[in-house]
Amino acid sequence: MKKIRVRQVRSAIDRPKRQKDTLIALGLRRMHQSAEHTATPQILGMVAAVKHLISVEEIG
Repeated sequence: MKKIRVRQVRSAIDRPKRQKDTLIALGLRRMHQSAEHTATPQILGMVAAVKHLISVEEIG
């Protein structure tokens, strides 16, 4: 499967708890932190839920 790198580019301050929990589940705890994941439907669903707070790039 494809791999993706997600990076938090906007703050989670004043966001609903559900969005904060989604960021933590993606492995993003602070600004400009990045994490790599396999592009499964579950991960892509989490990415879609917080797409306004992160940037996504495909890895080779």
